[in-house]
Amino acid sequence: MIKQFGGKISDDLLKKYGKSPNWKNGIFVNYEETSMSFNWRAMPKFFNKQFIDNKGRSPEKALPIEVFDHEAFLKPSEEIKIIWFGHSVLLMRVNNKTILIDPMFGPNAAPIAPFNINRFSKNTLALIDELPPIDLMLLSHDHYDHLDLRSMEKLIPKVKAYYVALGCARHLIQWGVPPTLVHEFDWWEQEVFEGTTITFTPSRHFSGRGLTDRTKSLWAGWAFKTPKENIYFSGDSGYGAHFKEVGERLGPFDFGIMECGQYNENWHQIHMYPEEAIQAAIDAGIKIVMAVHWGAFPLAQHPWKEPIERFISAAVSQDVTVYTPKLGELFALSTPKKSMWWKEFE
Repeated sequence: MIKQFGGKISDDLLKKYGKSPNWKNGIFVNYEETSMSFNWRAMPKFFNKQFIDNKGRSPEKALPIEVFDHEAFLKPSEEIKIIWFGHSVLLMRVNNKTILIDPMFGPNAAPIAPFNINRFSKNTLALIDELPPIDLMLLSHDHYDHLDLRSMEKLIPKVKAYYVALGCARHLIQWGVPPTLVHEFDWWEQEVFEGTTITFTPSRHFSGRGLTDRTKSLWAGWAFKTPKENIYFSGDSGYGAHFKEVGERLGPFDFGIMECGQYNENWHQIHMYPEEAIQAAIDAGIKIVMAVHWGAFPLAQHPWKEPIERFISAAVSQDVTVYTPKLGELFALSTPKKSMWWKEFE
């Protein structure tokens, strides 16, 4: 078995998954009917544009990442501190504990495909060496652009505990993580971690790392509530009624980290257009919002800057406050980040 595929699904695991209310007819399902509607006659044109005719989909030179400042990141604070490393990789300091979300520091988002999908920044795996010990790793789902084997091989010695989507523990265990360190979550389940209430929130997406495990693990976002702040990370998701439900159950939120990028009409139901990401933030009751799932890989056919530019335009029209930190830049809600840094690159 290819190591990249992760853990196998056993009969015992299927019985465990079958106890979830979100498991139907042998797979996990979304709240709303969801599909990827490819026109197979148009596939040659699609693949040509996806893998060959890719002008403007990547920056002409590598995007720099700010140098990690240990002292500033670890300095005690009542505020949540955040660093975004591109795509959906987030390092957070919450209640003075270090939390890492969706560990994808690798250079290639398609490690089993015939064509590489190369990262916009260089030497990103080396960033892991600079990170402090990770008190908790969170995993929203098991796609390659969120769970990277090369990253995990470097991270495992640093990580003390894991909160992961139901069905994802098998991958980590296969790669050497002790089972006792991994806690799987179903939608709406929550735990209090070192004074922070963490909730696994539904999204509209899918999962899988190989040909036989599609939708055999869950996908989701995360909410974090401390005595001072309430923050929501959407995870990968198409637009849906779940955003309003998240807001009603867990909001309002001081800050929202919303998926915005890698969208296409062929998979519109599983990835939002930027305008929908702003509407989802409004639905969830978010005061300040930032866009992730862009700035790292050309996984879709839009120009690499388009997601953030459409996101900001929609935010302005809806009177929503947006933060736009640089890659690797440390910030908190009291330190607004609103530079248009991407305009410096072609």
